[in-house]
Amino acid sequence: READHRAWTPVSYTVTRQNATVQGLTEGKAYFFRIAAENIIGMGPFTETTKELVIRDPITVPDRPEDLEVKAVTKNSVTLTWNPPKYNGGSDITMYVLESRLIGKEKFHKVTKEKMLDRKYTVEGLKEGDTYEYRVSACNIVGQGKPSFCTKPITCKDEIAPPSLDLDFRDKLIVRVGEAFSLTGRYSGKPAPKVTWLKDDIVVKEDDRTKIKTTPTTLCLGILKSVREDSGKYCVTVENSTGSRKGFCQVNVVDRPSPPVGPVIFDEVHKDHMIVSWKPPLDDGGSEITNYIIEKKDTHRDMWMPVTSATVKTTCKIPKLLEGRDYQIRIYAENLYGISDPLISDEMKAKDRFRVPDAPEQPIIKDVTKDSAVVVWNKPYDGGKPITNYIVEKKETMATRWVRVTKDPIFPSTQFKVPDLLEGCQYEFRVSAENEIGIGDPSPPSKPIFARDPIAKPSPPVNPEAVDKTKNSVDLSWQPPRHDGNGKIIGYLVEYQKVGDEEWKKANLTADSCPETKYKVTGLTEGLTYKFRVKAVNAAGESEPAYVPDPVEVKDRLEPPELILDANMAREQHVKAGDTLRLSAVIKGVPFPKVSWKKEDHEVSPKADIEVTGVGSKLEIRNTVHEDGGIYSLTVENPAGSKTVSVKVVVLDKPGPPRNLQVSEVRSDSCYVTWMEPEDDGGSVITNYVVERKDVASAQWVAISSSSKKRSHMAKYLMEGTQYLFRVAAENQFGRGPYVETLKPIKAIDPLHPPGPPKNLHHVDVDKTEVSLAWNRPDRDGGAEITGYLVEYQEDGADEWTKFQTVPMLDCVVTGL
Repeated sequence: READHRAWTPVSYTVTRQNATVQGLTEGKAYFFRIAAENIIGMGPFTETTKELVIRDPITVPDRPEDLEVKAVTKNSVTLTWNPPKYNGGSDITMYVLESRLIGKEKFHKVTKEKMLDRKYTVEGLKEGDTYEYRVSACNIVGQGKPSFCTKPITCKDEIAPPSLDLDFRDKLIVRVGEAFSLTGRYSGKPAPKVTWLKDDIVVKEDDRTKIKTTPTTLCLGILKSVREDSGKYCVTVENSTGSRKGFCQVNVVDRPSPPVGPVIFDEVHKDHMIVSWKPPLDDGGSEITNYIIEKKDTHRDMWMPVTSATVKTTCKIPKLLEGRDYQIRIYAENLYGISDPLISDEMKAKDRFRVPDAPEQPIIKDVTKDSAVVVWNKPYDGGKPITNYIVEKKETMATRWVRVTKDPIFPSTQFKVPDLLEGCQYEFRVSAENEIGIGDPSPPSKPIFARDPIAKPSPPVNPEAVDKTKNSVDLSWQPPRHDGNGKIIGYLVEYQKVGDEEWKKANLTADSCPETKYKVTGLTEGLTYKFRVKAVNAAGESEPAYVPDPVEVKDRLEPPELILDANMAREQHVKAGDTLRLSAVIKGVPFPKVSWKKEDHEVSPKADIEVTGVGSKLEIRNTVHEDGGIYSLTVENPAGSKTVSVKVVVLDKPGPPRNLQVSEVRSDSCYVTWMEPEDDGGSVITNYVVERKDVASAQWVAISSSSKKRSHMAKYLMEGTQYLFRVAAENQFGRGPYVETLKPIKAIDPLHPPGPPKNLHHVDVDKTEVSLAWNRPDRDGGAEITGYLVEYQEDGADEWTKFQTVPMLDCVVTGL
């Protein structure tokens, strides 16, 4: 099977030997083979070749080269040529080996260089008068083949004769197109001269029509079926080492002309005649035009009528036309060798044709200044009547109305300087042409222009200098250029160059990215030295560069931190609760210091907004509360040192609630309320306290004091027996703090005392085991209704009284005696 196919093809079924010949293979293709044994039972498994075999003949050394010839002999060199062997042995020729033998010697010696494949070789450095013979062998991948047959013995000597040239043609030759011509001659010379043909100083090359034949004695250039392009000055050069000879012939291949060049232009059209014009043929056929043949045809008829056949001008009057008819014009060119193909015009109606001029092409604006511009246009077709005036109009680009720039006539000039423009405004212009028929259409508007003086490139920036630097950046500053070239400076281009390099690198790609007279060049390498330069840019382009005088070494400039405190960083800062606290300071130092804020040596509250810029830092707390007060510190630090400032912040607020509210000395119509000052006075002196009371059955609190500066108050005018609650709040200049309230109601009653002793105790009856007693009410009840009387008895002589019982009435019977 072929290596790139999958299908197997049988070769033979009946081989009984252990070998077989496979026929019909294709040279150069790769194949796999397989074989199987077969007996009466059947066929066994196949065995396959392990790798592909490429079909090619076995390789041998090449045959001997052929036709070894001596081409030239001088006193110290011999030039030889040969042809390749008939068979290369099945492998490409890799080189040729040329050998020589000095007559009288036995051995041949190799004279060619290594790996020579050219079949021409010049043996140089020979001795004049010596005689040699030569042979050549071919080599392929197998080895070197047999040498060729030897040359005849060759003696080294010069053969010299100057070239001679004998030509069969004259200086000029005229040939008709399609005919053949040849230039022939004879030549001689020793060594054999080289023959070169030139046409118009360009070497002539053979092709299908051009044949060059050179024998050792004759030369010939032949051209079949000549064309116009074969015209030219032909030159043959015969040259050898002793000199050269040249022969010339001017060949002119002539033909009838090409058609006149259209279109046919109707310069004038009238009801009975027309005047037409055209352009001469591109090719006059190698002979000047002797005349033009002009014919006309009414488009309703098929016949062409002659107008003239005797004019050499490229314009002609077509007479005797019928008004209103459409005509076509046909024009031939003629020379000595024939008549061209015709040029046929478009149809044209015979009638008087006068109209307003065409619209001019779009005008061009030049020489613009801040108040004027020059409008230039081309003359349009005049409509058949001469143009008498041009009308130039202007308008601002955003406007809709066109305005004439002058009432004076503009003619015959095709340009006009428009005055009285407004500086900075954008204008468009258009032009119309006028003849006796009327005013034609206006031209398309010109491209818009701004009325401003032309601008030039600016002068270079002034005094560029490096004003600051860090370990990877340099700050540059400069003054604007002295002259802006009458154009606004768009910006500046900053470039830098590492000392020792030739290339300048751009720090900013566009000028509008650096509109200010300063720029920070970043991305530099610490420790290297750089040069800097700056260019100014306006609409006209870039200025010459201005250079920073001295190279700058990129490294940090160390300056210890410095704090310039704002007014809000005084020793003590008061802020009202709910307002915003702002602390800020200007920071200096190189490199820019690290900034940290602390409150009482702890981190500041998360609600604080801290902002750090390249020039300072700001701390801001919105909606301050009393807890935001305290001592705040700002620390700035860099490798050159550190600095810290502190400020006491007092957040002024309403006071807290009074403490330890108590009610004492309760009476039926009054009581005494006391309290202690609040823990927090809100940062301001407490001006007074507000005391209020409330009947527990009522929803309304009633103020009983709102201006007390003391921490106690006598609450009067209470209603006896009513239960009351009391509350107290502190006030300062920022408002009233929260109230503190009594925990339980207080009842307005006088304080209770034990009643007095009953009066007039006596017995009213006595029995053997009981006594009936009676008594009167005591003088005082102790401030409360008497609820009962406790009766006790004591046996005479004993120490202890024995309780009997408590009775509600003023009498009692004591039993169990």
